[in-house]
Amino acid sequence: MLPHKKGSIRLAGLVDDSIVDGPGIRLTVFTQGCAHGCPGCHNPDTHDFKGGYDADIDAIVAKALANPLLSGITLSGGDPLYQTEACLELAQKIRGHGLDVLVYTGFVWEDLLNKSKTDEVLRTFLQTIDYIIDGPFIKAERDLTLHFRGSANQRMINVKKSLNTNQVVLMDW
Repeated sequence: MLPHKKGSIRLAGLVDDSIVDGPGIRLTVFTQGCAHGCPGCHNPDTHDFKGGYDADIDAIVAKALANPLLSGITLSGGDPLYQTEACLELAQKIRGHGLDVLVYTGFVWEDLLNKSKTDEVLRTFLQTIDYIIDGPFIKAERDLTLHFRGSANQRMINVKKSLNTNQVVLMDW
């Protein structure tokens, strides 16, 4: 976990106008830092927790709001859940403007739910976001025909509906 300085997030980079990181047109925020070590990872340069640069969360929100075509932002990485506090701050600000938030993580949904029972920041983060694509990238399950995922084990989850029904509700974009 990276320490959080209010108003700041550690990034590997940003991508404007992405159509491959979730539904619609999105601002993709690549967080810095990941310990999963998935062989064949698409973004290995995002793994080093000391890499990347510090970015101002309000500047990211302003960048998103400046594009009226965006349907939301995508938090990718690295793994955003190594910066839960910073990602929560960003997600809350984005949601306050009516944009949706999608998160890619190498963690599995059921493990996140279990951890959220004792981790208030994670619990609040999960309650704030709209969608999550969970699970590590598994090279043997790589499938280039999948929408928004790299391997068949990864699931596209509707977070709000899953939390409300207490069962995994999958998306089919």
